[in-house]
Amino acid sequence: VQLVESGGGLVQPGGSLRLSCAASGITFSMYTMAWYRQAPGKQRELVATISGDDRPYYAPSVKGRFTISRDNGKNTGDLQMYNLEPADTAVYYCNLPMTVYWGQGTQVTVSS
Repeated sequence: VQLVESGGGLVQPGGSLRLSCAASGITFSMYTMAWYRQAPGKQRELVATISGDDRPYYAPSVKGRFTISRDNGKNTGDLQMYNLEPADTAVYYCNLPMTVYWGQGTQVTVSS
């Protein structure tokens, strides 16, 4: 099983980024997918999840600014991030909850 994130980078406050997670080695539609993030010196925190049948959940800190989606046919999941704030700066990880599978992470930096 492999999860590979992409799409991170440097963006100014108020800007947008789209992260993608490509899964292989699994029947992707059977799994809820999650995005976590970890800022320097802080614990890893849940950002959003989406079930196999497209039911989303958002952490209060990102609700209304982030949108999680998935394409089971392509084995991919995305996190569209709008109105980014410096507090969103972190390494973002793709995860399949209740499994040991994590991506390697992608850095998101929000700074002017």
